[in-house]
Formats: sequence, C-alpha cells, structure tokens
Amino acid sequence: MTAVAMASDGSYDPVISKLITSLKEAESLNDEKDLGFLQNLLQSKELNALVNVHSKVAKINKDDRIAPLLSASMQILMEVLELLAPRCHISPLCKEIFHLLQTPHLQSILFAHDAIAQKDFYPHLPDIPVEVDEDEETIKIVQLVKSNEPLCAGAQSAEPIVGATIKTDEETGKIIIARIMHGGAADRSGLIHVGDEVIEVNNINVEGKTPSDVLSILQNSEGTITFKLVPSDGKLDQRESKVRVKAYFEYEPESDPYIPCKEAGLGFQRGDILHIVSQDDSYWWQARKEGEKTTRAGLIPSRALQERRILHERTQKESNGDAKTENDDFDREMIATYEEVAKLYPRPGIFRPIVLIGAPGVGRNELKRRLVARDPEKYKSPVPFTTRPMRSGEVAGREYLFVTREKMEADIAAGKFIEHGEYKGHLYGTAADSVKSFVNAGCVCILGPHYQAIKSLRTAQLKPYVVHIRPPAFEELKKTRTKARARSTFDEINSRGFTDEEFMEMIKSDERITLLYGHFCDDEIVNDDLSEAFEKLVNLANKCESEPLWAPASWVQ
Repeated sequence: MTAVAMASDGSYDPVISKLITSLKEAESLNDEKDLGFLQNLLQSKELNALVNVHSKVAKINKDDRIAPLLSASMQILMEVLELLAPRCHISPLCKEIFHLLQTPHLQSILFAHDAIAQKDFYPHLPDIPVEVDEDEETIKIVQLVKSNEPLCAGAQSAEPIVGATIKTDEETGKIIIARIMHGGAADRSGLIHVGDEVIEVNNINVEGKTPSDVLSILQNSEGTITFKLVPSDGKLDQRESKVRVKAYFEYEPESDPYIPCKEAGLGFQRGDILHIVSQDDSYWWQARKEGEKTTRAGLIPSRALQERRILHERTQKESNGDAKTENDDFDREMIATYEEVAKLYPRPGIFRPIVLIGAPGVGRNELKRRLVARDPEKYKSPVPFTTRPMRSGEVAGREYLFVTREKMEADIAAGKFIEHGEYKGHLYGTAADSVKSFVNAGCVCILGPHYQAIKSLRTAQLKPYVVHIRPPAFEELKKTRTKARARSTFDEINSRGFTDEEFMEMIKSDERITLLYGHFCDDEIVNDDLSEAFEKLVNLANKCESEPLWAPASWVQ
C-alpha cells in the first residue's frame, strides 16, 4: 500500500510522506487495523491542510508583526472622490462607485480602521512633571539646521528665526518666542514653543540685546544654530485647524507696512481658498493656499484686522469726498473679507439651482433660454411674476405671469416669493413654490434675477451656484453686439440697437455688481462671444452637477 499526502498547492508534503514510510517500516505495529487507521489519518485532506498552515505560520519570524499598510484611508477616499467626480456624468460605473464611497457604513469602517492604525484608542496621558530645585531654572538646549526660512530686518517687535519670531517682553525686557510658523523648522522640531525665553544663541548671551541684535547673530551663523531656552509656563496647542476660507480681497504682504515680517507673509488673490492653520494671534493668522504642497504657513491679516482696515479706508474716502455710495443697495454692515467654506458634494437626484446675474443687456436671459432649450426636461426656468402691463407679442404665462400690484404685494408680505424687486415702477419676482417644485422633481432650476436679489437667494436651503455674466471691454462689447445685431433692452417701446451710452452704462453696472456682489459669485463668464459663453455655461452646469465644489461651510454642516 503506497502512502502519500498532498499539500494544498498540489505538491506532495515531504514530512507526512516520510512519516508514512517510517510507519510502514516500524516493526512494532503489526496490527493491520491500527496501521490502516494511522495511514488514513495521515493521508486525510484535513490533516494535510493543518500541516500546510502550520508550516507557513512557522516560517514567519517571531519579531514580525501584522501592521496596517496605511493609516489615512479616509483621506485617500476623499482624494478618490475628487478624482471620480468629473467622470460621473461620463461613466455610470464611476457614478455608482462615487455614491458607494459616500455611504456612511463604508466611511465608518474606514474611520475605525484609521483610528486603530493611528493607535488613537490609546489613553492620552499628561506630561510627566519635571521636578527641579526651587532655586534653579529648567533649561533646554535646541539645535536646528539653518535653512532658507525668512529673516527680516528692521522690525523691532518680531523677527523670524528659522520659522519662529521673537520679541522683547514688555514687562521683563527679555527676548521671548512670539510666534511659531506652522511647518517651519522650529515647528517641525517640536522643541520650541511660544513664550520660551531665549538666553543664548550659539553660546552668545542675549541678555539686554534687542531682536535686531539676535537677528544679526543668526545671519552670521553657518550650519546649525543652537538655542538655550527657558521653557514657558504653559505650552500652547500648535495643532493645525481645519478651517478653510474663501478670500474676498487681494493681499500683497510686500506692500503692507504693518505686517510683522514681509518675507513671512502669504500673498493671495480674490477667490483663493486658504487653509487657516492657526488663529492664535488676533491680528495675524497663519495660512496656506489650498492645494499647494508647501509645508510652511505664511502670515495673513485676520478677519478683524482686515475689517478694521476696510472701515478706515471707507471713512477716509467719505470724509475726503473722494467716493460716495451712489444708491442705497450698498450694505454698509456687510464687509467682505473671508468666508468659511467646505466642499459641497453632489446629491443624487437633487441638483443645485443655477443663478445667472449680470448687468441689464449683458445677455444672461439669452444664455438662460439656450440652456433650457438644450434639454427642456432637465433644465427648467420658472416664469416670473410682474405688475407691469403686458406688451404686444407677449403671452401670459410664457414671458411673465401678470398680476395686480395689490396681489403681488400681499404675496410678498406672505413670504411667497423667493426673490423680488422693483424696476421702473413695476414689481418683479419669482415664486418660491415654483423653484421648490423643480428641485423636488429632479430638475436643474435656472434663475436670472436682478443682481440685488442674490442676498435673498444665497441660502442654505437653496444652495445656488451663482454665475456672474460679464461684458467684455467697451470696444469688444460694441463690436460683438453690432455684428450680432443685438436689440437694446433699455428701450421698451422701439426695437433698435444699443447706443454707446448704453454700452457704457452696462459696463458701469457690471463694475458695481463686481464691487457689491462679486464675492457672492461662484464663477464668472465674459460674454464676448455668445456661442463660446454658452459652452462655458454648459461646462459649469455639468461641473456643478458632478463635482464637489467649495460652498459656505454653513451649507455643509
């Protein structure tokens, strides 16, 4: 009887084969029944599988431990969502995966995985107290490699040193650490903290010296820099915040006379998304531009500081008579500086309304008409109400719903209009129910209200995507409208082309919209060529439907 055993991969297991051969040769087992039992046992698939598993486990080094491949799976999931979002309207498979990855059960599993991988379940113990003699101070010596961190000259109150700033304490006159720049050398070391007293720099005593004197020592140092410090009483929390804001003004630190250090400043443009990593300072926040790979944060004016500057500039202009508010749609209390934002992800079957604003005559109504005509089942535009008389060629319920002033005023008072306004003595408005019905039906609602209505439309309930339709420069505006034989929207009686004065009025109105309401807009389109402007609008509509986009944080919470 031949006795063999096979491993799980189909090969003969040499250990068991040898054991069976030895068993046959053993003279002590003369009983055929016992021998048969052992042979059947050794040849069984179950035992062979157990031996195979044992062999593989035995090969593992005892020091090897099972470890997670990564500890930030949720971050990777978010990156995958951003990569999939632009493809959702192209591939049904991408769309299915996109929605699957947003399910709470899957995200909870990944969140739990990351918590275990990062050992976040371990208890957080307080720092071990260091006992020192009452007559002695605790001293720490920190050595940093000198890098290309900014070094400022001239400012006496705060000088950056390898990613930190120093100042003279007003009460004691000692040199102390004033600020740690997130991502800088001092921050990465984890050894220097705000409030630490600087005693020596490169074995040079700094007692009685100014921040400028310390800066000179640093500038003349080569290689490494050694600090002797007295630790502060309390260690401030240097963890980065997760706040993102959209900037509503431009900032150039090089031209700011009040920034503690120009080289440490972060310049940005209007509309940039900024990651605010620290708001510890009342006047100077630390921030990075969203998406940039740089590690060190830069200084930007805080919201309170920028609001104070804007108010001061307005007061100066008004007192000098240089600039006055032309009409009362200017909201003096609303000062555009920063707005906290977060990514708003598309919701299956629920689409954000698209709001087109722009100067009268710029072409937003024609763009709205073309978008609706492109796909009437998908894009819907509610018929607005008005109190003006019906004109020749108009059909009730097509261009407008015509009502009496008394009826419309009563409905406005009852809150039935999502937006309304008055133009040339007549009321205009959009009923809230019509917008809600389109959204609930899974359609994309297209609105083209007067720009003053934007504040009442931009709510967490509606979550609109606002596009500013802008005119080109005067010569291009005149050329394109003349070539297209565009009819003036300023003359309600006669059909004629635009005049130069009307073109200038359009541009002036657009500048005013940009000044007062530009920060409310998610994007803009310059309508210099109607066909190109329409294609841009279609692309924005698709992006709004399929991609996560920045929106006010209150809409996401």
